[in-house]
Amino acid sequence: MSGPQRIVCLTEEPTEVLYALGQQQRIVGISGFTVRPPQARKEKPKVSAFTSARIDEIVRLNPDFVIGFSDIQADIAAALIRSGVEVWISNHRSVAGILDYVRRLGALVGEAARAAVWAAELGAGLDAIAAQAAGLPRRPRVYFEEWDEPRISGIRWVSELVGIAGGDDIFPERACEPLAKQRIVADDREIIARAPDIVFGSWCGKKFRPDKVATRAGWAQVPAVRDGALYEIKSPIILQPGPAALSDGVREIARLIRQWANATSGV
Repeated sequence: MSGPQRIVCLTEEPTEVLYALGQQQRIVGISGFTVRPPQARKEKPKVSAFTSARIDEIVRLNPDFVIGFSDIQADIAAALIRSGVEVWISNHRSVAGILDYVRRLGALVGEAARAAVWAAELGAGLDAIAAQAAGLPRRPRVYFEEWDEPRISGIRWVSELVGIAGGDDIFPERACEPLAKQRIVADDREIIARAPDIVFGSWCGKKFRPDKVATRAGWAQVPAVRDGALYEIKSPIILQPGPAALSDGVREIARLIRQWANATSGV
């Protein structure tokens, strides 16, 4: 068996990918936020959150490879590297980046061909959703909120998936920013002025509260509030830059957009 034999996954997406490729035997530790696949939580020790990790416990697992994501885990990565552990921090932020991530991780564990087929299937699924969305009677303006205090708008792959599903992100310029602090909407008047038809909330693991959104000062005039188009997208299926977002996540967004489009056009 080629490639790393003892892998710790600091985020959810590498665990999902490795299980899907039949390489779960390589995993010796996972993120405490992991929910996909469900058996991973039962089979693997949980050694990290997103912004923190039990470094000593990870080192005791004797991993030969640790996989994380983004600058937010830079300090965790540095501590592990100083402990002599090899670390891969991926930093992809787009739909194309997620597909390439699947291919790269597959190649790393000797499953390049299988990963390439799966990535192609995921891409074909997105194409099918986009084709269906092209026939919608209307495209809604969409505000995707990753966090409520402060308001943080959607990251790039989320914005792209909204577009594929038939909507138009009201903050496309912010979606291009890689850091959450760069996507903060400091003034609600910006959101109100862009008049979203739909608000999707995915508050990083905290339950989305449409009632709280609806009662924000000045929001009564927002079309999404007026029409009750305030929907939660569960964080595990949209805020991890992996296959969940390209399958269950985008399908749920597409379903809700299609529901809105049909309702508002009298279909």
